[in-house]
Amino acid sequence: MPLKAKITEDMKNAMRAKDAPRLSAIRLLLAAMKQREVDERIELADADILAIIEKMLKQRRDSVTQFEAGGRRDLADVEKFEIAVLSGYMPQQFSDAEIGGEVAAAVAAAGAKQMQDMGKVMAILKPRLAGRADMAKVSSLVKASLGA
Repeated sequence: MPLKAKITEDMKNAMRAKDAPRLSAIRLLLAAMKQREVDERIELADADILAIIEKMLKQRRDSVTQFEAGGRRDLADVEKFEIAVLSGYMPQQFSDAEIGGEVAAAVAAAGAKQMQDMGKVMAILKPRLAGRADMAKVSSLVKASLGA
């Protein structure tokens, strides 16, 4: 089942169950997807939807940090719930060992020896790891392997 259809079906199920918080989170995702489709005049593929979800997750994590720093537990809890809902659509995350193996393989494939080659390595890794690993963590592993 395509990811877009699964999200739409989950929205219908949340409506039937009268699960307002979950419905709200799913509607935010569907609105972001629809906005991108309209802006770019395209039909979103699963990879595009995963990129949208990843961006939304990053925004929510930043918001949680800010709300907790500001003493707003109520708002932080709402954001954490949305993170949980959105994370349900992401594929299984790679372990640290798997990420390390992918980084080593990409460094070897790119023939990278120094920091100037980081862009080449990341270009290889991004399609492989998109949605399955935190790219900030991957970037730091690449920097470490290139001796930065």
